[in-house]
Amino acid sequence: MEHKVDRVNDDANDAYRTGSWAFSQEHREPVRILESQTIWNHTSYLVWRPSVEAVAWITADQLSPVDQPRAKSFENLLYRVAAARVVEGLAEDVLLAPLEAGVIPLPHQLVALSKAMSGDKVRYLFADEVGLGKTIEAGLVIRELKLRGLVKRVLVVAPKGLVTQWVQEMRTHFHEDFQMLSPSDFSAYRHLVGDDNIWRRYDQVVCPVDSVKPLEKRRGWNRERIEKHNQERIGDLIAAGWDLIIVDEAHRLGGSSDTVARYKLGKALADAAPYLLLLSATPHQGKTESFHRLMSLLDQDAFPDIGSIKHENVAPFVVRTEKRNAINDRGEALFMPRVTRLVPVQWQDKHQLQKELYEAVTEYVRQGYNQAMRENRQYLGFLMILMQRLVTSSTRAIASALQRRQLILQSTTVTEDDLNEDSGDLFDSDSQEQMEELLASRIAGLHNEREEVKLLLEAAKRCQAQGTDARAETLLDLLYKTQKEENDPELKFLIFTEFVPTQQMLAELLTTHGFKTVCLNGSLDLESRQRVQKEFSKEARILVSTDAGGEGLNLQFAHVVINYDLPWNPMRIEQRIGRVDRIGQKHVVKAFNLIFADSVELRVHEVLEAKLKTIHAEFGVDKTGDVLDSAESGADFEKVFARAIVNPDDIEQNVDKLIMQVRERAEYEQSGKSLYDHSPLDALLASKYVNHPMPYWIERMATSYLQAEGGKVEKKLFAYDLTWPDGEQMDDICFFGREAQDKGLNHISLENPKLRTLIERLPRTIAGEPISKVKIKGLSSQIHGYWSLWKIALRSHEETQWGSGGGHVRILPLFRNSDGRTFLPTARTIWESLLQADTKVEETGTIDGSASSEVFDQLTADAEKHGENLFRELHTKHQEGLHHEREKGRYAFHVRRQALNRIGLPEVRQFRIKKLDEEEQAWTAALQQREHVFPELQPICILFVEAFDG
Repeated sequence: MEHKVDRVNDDANDAYRTGSWAFSQEHREPVRILESQTIWNHTSYLVWRPSVEAVAWITADQLSPVDQPRAKSFENLLYRVAAARVVEGLAEDVLLAPLEAGVIPLPHQLVALSKAMSGDKVRYLFADEVGLGKTIEAGLVIRELKLRGLVKRVLVVAPKGLVTQWVQEMRTHFHEDFQMLSPSDFSAYRHLVGDDNIWRRYDQVVCPVDSVKPLEKRRGWNRERIEKHNQERIGDLIAAGWDLIIVDEAHRLGGSSDTVARYKLGKALADAAPYLLLLSATPHQGKTESFHRLMSLLDQDAFPDIGSIKHENVAPFVVRTEKRNAINDRGEALFMPRVTRLVPVQWQDKHQLQKELYEAVTEYVRQGYNQAMRENRQYLGFLMILMQRLVTSSTRAIASALQRRQLILQSTTVTEDDLNEDSGDLFDSDSQEQMEELLASRIAGLHNEREEVKLLLEAAKRCQAQGTDARAETLLDLLYKTQKEENDPELKFLIFTEFVPTQQMLAELLTTHGFKTVCLNGSLDLESRQRVQKEFSKEARILVSTDAGGEGLNLQFAHVVINYDLPWNPMRIEQRIGRVDRIGQKHVVKAFNLIFADSVELRVHEVLEAKLKTIHAEFGVDKTGDVLDSAESGADFEKVFARAIVNPDDIEQNVDKLIMQVRERAEYEQSGKSLYDHSPLDALLASKYVNHPMPYWIERMATSYLQAEGGKVEKKLFAYDLTWPDGEQMDDICFFGREAQDKGLNHISLENPKLRTLIERLPRTIAGEPISKVKIKGLSSQIHGYWSLWKIALRSHEETQWGSGGGHVRILPLFRNSDGRTFLPTARTIWESLLQADTKVEETGTIDGSASSEVFDQLTADAEKHGENLFRELHTKHQEGLHHEREKGRYAFHVRRQALNRIGLPEVRQFRIKKLDEEEQAWTAALQQREHVFPELQPICILFVEAFDG
């Protein structure tokens, strides 16, 4: 439509008719004329800008004919050539995150990333066995999604003991900063954000799972207080607008039913973000109902009932690698062998006082525990058992605890069971945490307990005055002996203890004997932990750590672990050894477990080890951790030890019951593995990304664009100083992630909005535009013709803007020789040549006017012919996706309708069925709308190419 008021510029209007193309000098791109108007001698045009799929008004003096000879800089052509290569790489599923991560991913980690990125939505369960780096896999997914511009806000929900590890690994390996948040600390943040939703303040957050699970009730709390508590935790958390949510140890969310707090939390998290990653080494555990609830978090329609838990449904959502199948990039087994040895601590005559203290505390524990259980005082029973572990650890540890217990018993303000709601599952905590919580709870004492504690404390003080503990002397002998056997005077040792007082004692003892020693425990912040680890990797020879301090450590440079005192949960021992038995370990791992000779604990360990070895042989594994899960099995093992202390005569019977449960769990977990795919790994997969050219393509694209569009590119020795056309300056820029990390430069990637714009707004060539003529050195002398690049896309009416590529876009290179024949391989050869920095290219002029238009028409016909198969592939993939969605939805509606038909009340049944019908109709209509697609064929650039004859 044309508006002509006081028309005086007929020539201009004739030049730019509705539907024709012109060149916008303002936007530096071809535009299509939609409408013109001349008012008071001023002509303007409404034009369509294809690069941004938007319209704009432009004055006549800002337009020029597309066929007007206009030098298109060679840098502009190189920008198009490189940008198209980046888009093709993304369309061919080239992964970006491995190219810049601080760690070179292993084959199984790349498989996880590749599968996660293979669909339109990232909603997967990563179920690799313990120690295979699921955190690394999740970090790769985070980076990949951010690099592709798909996510900004990320939430990680993990067990309390793992949150620090998440923050540390994301920073170390991926340069991603996560804020550790827990609602219990919110009062400290209020002065920063007032009463606003604190979760919104940070784009990347890690929080402990139990700090945000909904609370049903709590003693002394009314409904209003509970609702406020839940709103600040789960309510505000869900409302914070996350793009990606990751749940570590996700099997815990399955719960025993769909009413437990952790499952409710899982359901809320699953609905709160489009992208969801669940991490668990043992997701099935033989509990199909719980596993079904877990899988339904990923896709409610795919798993509407327990009958949907079968291989063909589950496998597409799960990535699992077993340790025995894991390999490195050379195809070698990923883990070194391990040697574990029990080291009995012998009582000598000089240790008589310590032995008497041990026996006295054991009797105190036995009597106190039995009385506490008779009186139904569970927490006091926990405290009694804790005293046994303390006396086993060290004289200082039991003395410290007895002193604190004595102060409580002397107080007049002791209370009964003054523990918070989340403390019921104390076996999930490590021993130091148990001690702090139980001793802080001020639990009232038993009859005569004050007198007993007083006598025991006096005995402990006499032991301390006498000298070094028997266990500590055994440790020193072991250090010297192992150092001699290894023939390494600088051999490093990782020593674990359950308690901080024991840690302090060991640090003093070892330092006195000339060992440079550092310590880690749960009280250290992230910066302090990193400093200690660095010291241990360099000058320090011994690291003494508690269980809480050891969480998240990667200490492959050491290979000797000494468990100074043994947790009763064997998975905690596995986790300790796992600090050095990790990917990258180059030595046989040695683990020494110290334990008192002639003790109840030793008898239980011996019986357990013998019976667990039978299970290991039966299931073809070599580590307890391969058949056990800490969360599910730990409490059962600790209870066996507790029962043995209280009733030593029933050890065999109690252990046999436990072993039956372990075997049953292992069998269930083995049967659950049939639900997953187990494809062999390709060692070459990792090496593919070591020298992948994608960062170079991005560098070529960015620098060519800036040189073409008025920016500045200053090349330095290892970096660039870049100035963008809008004036923004970026200094010390490097396009290669690992090189930037090594040299302390500023890394830039497709995560940067400016770089993303360069591929999202690929320029297009218009019929009649001048075609540049070039000669390229190194080509065959027979090459003489037109080379072009075309974007082929599958579009739908509901989409308004295409992104950078992916499943719906392909790039087609074409070469039409002067004799009219089309050669596709030659087209790709020319493309690769243009991308090479050392390729010599000479510009020899342009083809203009009608000749240019004629060539454009011929090449368009070629592109339509050769691009049709590419479009058919896109269309077929789109249809397959719709078919899968349709089948999944129909099954889900069928299951829901069956459930509604079982409702007894006719009125309620009919009402709900009517609502379900309406929902199904809306779903069907939305699916049908997605079926309406159409092709797009866009020319990116055209060149006349011939061989360089110089």
